[in-house]
Amino acid sequence: MLFKAVSSFVFAVLVSLTVSGCTEKVSRADVLPQPPQVSVVVTSVQDTPVFNEYVAQTFARDMVEVRGRVDGYIEKRLFETGADVVAGQPLYVLDLRPYQAEVRRANGDLVQSAANQDFASRQVGLLQAQADLAQVEANLVKARMDVERLQPLVDQNAAPHQDLDNAKAALAAIDANVRAKQASVEQARLSTKAQIESTQGQVESSKANVLTSELNLEYATIRAPISGRIGDSLVQVGGLVTRASAQPLTTIVPLDVIWVRFKLSEDEYFEYKRGNSISAASKAGLQLILSDGKTYPLEGRIEGTVNQIDSKTGTIELQATFPNPQKVLLPGQFGRVRIKTGNRPNVVLIPQRAVQELQGSQSVLTVGMENKVAVQPVVMGERVGENWIVLQGLKPGERVIVEGLQKAMPGTPVDPKPFGGQ
Repeated sequence: MLFKAVSSFVFAVLVSLTVSGCTEKVSRADVLPQPPQVSVVVTSVQDTPVFNEYVAQTFARDMVEVRGRVDGYIEKRLFETGADVVAGQPLYVLDLRPYQAEVRRANGDLVQSAANQDFASRQVGLLQAQADLAQVEANLVKARMDVERLQPLVDQNAAPHQDLDNAKAALAAIDANVRAKQASVEQARLSTKAQIESTQGQVESSKANVLTSELNLEYATIRAPISGRIGDSLVQVGGLVTRASAQPLTTIVPLDVIWVRFKLSEDEYFEYKRGNSISAASKAGLQLILSDGKTYPLEGRIEGTVNQIDSKTGTIELQATFPNPQKVLLPGQFGRVRIKTGNRPNVVLIPQRAVQELQGSQSVLTVGMENKVAVQPVVMGERVGENWIVLQGLKPGERVIVEGLQKAMPGTPVDPKPFGGQ
């Protein structure tokens, strides 16, 4: 029995050692290093459009400050902050009562002035003076007839000489009175003319006062001067509006179109003025890259430049417009303006992330024979979106590592996989 127990123990120990040895061999096999996996692109030649990109910012060129044209307290506010308004839309209503009263007073003055003008136009004083003149002229005729009738009688001693003297004296007096009445008529004519002109001036002045008061009443309802998106109200209901206030009531910015400013270097500016590259390409349309990296769907165009070079940066500002019918672009946003400047035929294009830069030199990691990594110096050209044109260093058909660069060591094998589903 003892012999059997010892034999069983020895057998168990041998089996345990055998199993341990096998497990150790399997574990060592499992931990052998595997080639790291990397993503590669296979280079090829293609015709590539070349773009230049410039940092840009949107702005509202025709922003308008809404101000009061008359004084008064705000009784109503008729818009919501951030709403789109149209030209002529009412925004604020001031206290209208003082201006309504002024309109009524001006209309009353106009009625009185018109009545005065009508009275002056009837020339009552002149007519009265002319009637008086006609009466004394009739008396003058009678006095002459008396003198003429008495003169032959006196000559024949048929009438007293005293009667003739009295008749002549009456004739002289009446003649003087006629001249006086003629002067009165002329004076009345001049006075009437001046009165008519004066009352006409009063009527015109009253009409102007009516127009001014009606305008002030109209201005008491403050309307949007342009169409666009309105900002917050800086004066609330109950606040006082004055024409001389330095602070506007609110602002309105037109959003369709939206303006964009960006800057060119002096060399690029001269090239633009000569009608090369940028100038020619801009006629085909500008692209706007938004801050989230997405391309704005509508193209813009260059409208002009400012009138001087920035001496601090050596650049000049260009201004462009982009249609904005949906009003998704707002003033103050940053982005990049992309301009097509030409085409490069038969060039190799690789992702920018594949290029390594060190001390001014550029290189890429390629996968060669037996899937081993090699360092390949390159000379790069223009950037095209997320890619880069290779001027020297790569030929069609080479495999360039794009992802997994930190795991790829020159001279070591890797496990290449197509990048982005290639």
